[in-house]
Amino acid sequence: MSGDGSVSLAYSPCPNDTFVFHAWTAGLLPDAPRPDVTIADIDVTNRLAAEGGLDVLKISYAALPHVLDEYALLPCGGALGHGCGPLLLTRDTCEPAALAGKTVAIPTERSTAYLLFRLWAEQALPGHEVRTVVMPFHAIMPAVRDGEVDAGLVIHEARFTFHEFGLHRLVDLGEAWEARSGLPIPLGAIVARRALGAERIAAVTEAVQASVRHAWADPEASRAYVQQYAQEMKPEVQEQHIGLYVNAYTEDLGPKGFEAVRELLGRAAEFGAVPRFDPAALTRGA
Repeated sequence: MSGDGSVSLAYSPCPNDTFVFHAWTAGLLPDAPRPDVTIADIDVTNRLAAEGGLDVLKISYAALPHVLDEYALLPCGGALGHGCGPLLLTRDTCEPAALAGKTVAIPTERSTAYLLFRLWAEQALPGHEVRTVVMPFHAIMPAVRDGEVDAGLVIHEARFTFHEFGLHRLVDLGEAWEARSGLPIPLGAIVARRALGAERIAAVTEAVQASVRHAWADPEASRAYVQQYAQEMKPEVQEQHIGLYVNAYTEDLGPKGFEAVRELLGRAAEFGAVPRFDPAALTRGA
């Protein structure tokens, strides 16, 4: 927190984030702390959280165990839900077993998408190695289409646009997770630096929840802001994106949401994809 009482806040340019945070960042919440905003892709905010320099950030749940000592998980503002998981895409139709020994493009290893892929591969391809290569989000579908990689792990609006690249859905990793666990899919988390203290973290939590409610009550208010950061995305895709990733769990994770986070990260810790952590830290504030 800066000397003027503002808080540094970082989130992605994705429509769900700009929709959720618009009211707060536009000064429409008079009682909220003043935010000093940084817009950056999730891999950048993950790194910023690891460096510990900002107060409040949107990060991947896969990055959360790495920063739990310094950051508290807020019960709101993030992306967690049903039917919103990452997809594994191929250029040609095939069976999952065909990926054994092949190369899969992924956006980053510190992402929920990668954790869900690892969990799926443990069951679908036992004893087989699948090579992965990290690529920028926007490069993955063209790389699959052009045969540079055998499959691609995609997230967000790619759920709605992969047909435009002539690609096929090999597996919906979110569906696989939900079928196995019966729980929603944890994707993106909002965290606050524990050093802010309990009172300031409570004020931030209230601001995020109020911003979500304002966005729902007046969705037109944020339209230009959302479009400003999603210029290459068709308006109808923006709306689909928001409708899928902004839901009741965004306002309040609730018991089911926290259970999903504990289950996913606990399983990931078992095979070494994330550090082991104290589950109580997920619900412990400053």
